[in-house]
Amino acid sequence: MKNIFLLGASGSIGTQTLDIISNNSDFCLKSISIGKNIKRATSIIKEFKPEFVGVSSKEDMLKLVKEFPEVEFGYGEEGLIKAATYGDEGGFLINAVVGMVGLVPTIAAIKKKRDILLANKETLVTGGEIIMKLVEEYQVKLFPIDSEHSAIYQCLISGRKEDVSRIIITASGGAFRDKTRDELVDVTLEEALHHPNWSMGNKITVDCATMVNKGLEVIEAHYLFDMPYEKIETIIHPESIIHSMVEYKDGSTMAQMSVPNMMLPIQYALYHPRHRDNISLEKIDFNSLGSISFRKMDFLRYPMIKMAYEVGKKGGLMPTVYNAANEAAVDLFIQGKIKFIEIENIIKEMVLKYQNKNIAKLTLESILKMDLEVKEDVYGRYEVK
Repeated sequence: MKNIFLLGASGSIGTQTLDIISNNSDFCLKSISIGKNIKRATSIIKEFKPEFVGVSSKEDMLKLVKEFPEVEFGYGEEGLIKAATYGDEGGFLINAVVGMVGLVPTIAAIKKKRDILLANKETLVTGGEIIMKLVEEYQVKLFPIDSEHSAIYQCLISGRKEDVSRIIITASGGAFRDKTRDELVDVTLEEALHHPNWSMGNKITVDCATMVNKGLEVIEAHYLFDMPYEKIETIIHPESIIHSMVEYKDGSTMAQMSVPNMMLPIQYALYHPRHRDNISLEKIDFNSLGSISFRKMDFLRYPMIKMAYEVGKKGGLMPTVYNAANEAAVDLFIQGKIKFIEIENIIKEMVLKYQNKNIAKLTLESILKMDLEVKEDVYGRYEVK
């Protein structure tokens, strides 16, 4: 039986992970973090009986302690780290939280010699240089459970890395893929959250609309697969059937195809290298599929992808600046304090402002400090704490 330590249990990835666990006796859920969704926490505790639960606030923790005295609880950042490192057993840390909060728990779990199933892009975007060194040092495995990076992982199995000519990451284009830049001026949050292919959390869905999500995936792929940015490309693929491709020097291209469903990459990572049957996973009906299409990625239409390449190549703290500015700007948009198009403006401004503070040698402390400084800068302009 494999032990599971799940961060972000109430989100889209967390929910689908629990669906897999509930239908398989191969796994034991040891700990979870769940943020503010106490109602959901209650139902998970009753069904899966984790030994440790981390929540956002002390008040929420005290409510649960009364109902479940047999469970150990924690809260805040310490609770998140404890959920990742709880107990002395091995197993999988599944990091499905959104944002920079996923970085420190991932590092702690690696030092605990737990294998990592990573959906939290920000961990590698901001700390990829540190994370990949720790993965090697502590001899743990890191499996991507984003659909795009899982696809690349699977395609790379067919050949040698030195024979790869390029990696091609597909993008649906998000909610506004058929709108011009002029048409983005007055789009609403409701419209931004209406993704044509995927059901995800609010922050990631907005990131898909700005295409920041794809920019983060480019940086993540650079670290995951030790691939230079010159060999990482993006392309619009509206149907989201091909999740990514790997082209080799001889011209052969491997593509991983499946119906859009995050459960597949999660299950593949849990059972790697097996492709287990799962009645919840729909198969592609090629007879009714008709055709699949591609569009060239337009950096003028989606400037945030171009900027992701730029900050990625600069390295150091610049990916952290890019990510921190985006996290704060998206939060402001969701709160209704800025317009959609202002997300890009804030990111551009912060990257330009902080480029002189970049450093070559990263430390965890420098990453966390820069993340906080940029977010305080953005929020301070709108009097938001």
